[in-house]
Amino acid sequence: MDRRFFLGSAAASLALPGCATTMTARRPAAAPTGCLPPVLATPDRVIRTLAGLRPYRAPGFVVRAEALGDKRLVHNYGHGGAGITLSWGTSKLATQLGLQGHQGPVAVLGAGVMGLSTARLIQEAGFEVTLYAKALPPETTSNIAGGQFHPFGHFRRSRVTPEWQAQFVAAVDYSWRRFQIMVGDDYGIRWLPTFTDATEPEEQLIPTFPPRNRLLRPEEHPFPWASATSFDTLYVETGRYLRQLMRDIQVAGGRIRVRDFATPADIAALPERLVFNCTGLGSRALFNDEELRPARGQLAILLPQPEVRYAFTGGDGYMFPRPDGIILGGTFELDEWDATAEPATIARILESHRQLNARLRCTT
Repeated sequence: MDRRFFLGSAAASLALPGCATTMTARRPAAAPTGCLPPVLATPDRVIRTLAGLRPYRAPGFVVRAEALGDKRLVHNYGHGGAGITLSWGTSKLATQLGLQGHQGPVAVLGAGVMGLSTARLIQEAGFEVTLYAKALPPETTSNIAGGQFHPFGHFRRSRVTPEWQAQFVAAVDYSWRRFQIMVGDDYGIRWLPTFTDATEPEEQLIPTFPPRNRLLRPEEHPFPWASATSFDTLYVETGRYLRQLMRDIQVAGGRIRVRDFATPADIAALPERLVFNCTGLGSRALFNDEELRPARGQLAILLPQPEVRYAFTGGDGYMFPRPDGIILGGTFELDEWDATAEPATIARILESHRQLNARLRCTT
């Protein structure tokens, strides 16, 4: 899995509702200089540990439509480690595919970030929606996500098609612009400068992402890496964000039903004639998609440190500071179905981050 994927010019942008230009609520923070406050990665500061199963597909996410009896079924699943990042974009692709020419109420399966984003876009298009889900936030995989806007771990380069690449670029473009107009405390979204141990700047997925993207000289960064890059991006406090999306759906008249679906026949029995499948890893069994594989990620959550206003990713794992805690992670365990955090892995994550923070330098 390669988090970098340069595709040249993007496909035609998906329109952002009610906006001719992109607006941001806050200016991206300046890259920190001087002495960065270290993250206190010690066992006594761990407030919880988590593990989640990302829905990974080597050929990339699925956005396509098919017939299911007398219904139209639109799939939107298989986003790997890029679910938060791509949520608005692939949901926009899915709704454009499904809503054209449709009349009447709509069903959405799944209440993770894909299902919630899809439901909101359906409502914005003027349709009634019912959300059917086996689990609701906070009991979804999306609640466990770190929340960085940067697509990662969701395809294998040799397996994707040019048509999928065009979908990907369009999805990144729409999501990037949509998240920018949601920055603020309501949705728990904010800008942060981010460092990586890459040897060259991040490749531009679209012309505006990532911004302020450059290779740093050794004296410009505090990390004990041979090389470092920096860029700005958005971070999502996933618990707050998903709660607010749920409220938005309900305030707009959406209905939520707790229900599991064992077979496509169960879906065919729904009263709605248009159904969006956003069941994530559940689509493997429900629709016999054996390309869909679990990729376990384990997290250690530390007490919040408000003074830590930067993030980093690299061989030592990743650190995303959020108001609800410091997120430490970096595992990507394919074909591991046990969604349980392992003490030995959590201990390795903590020790890796402790050693890195102990070696931070001051910059000028």
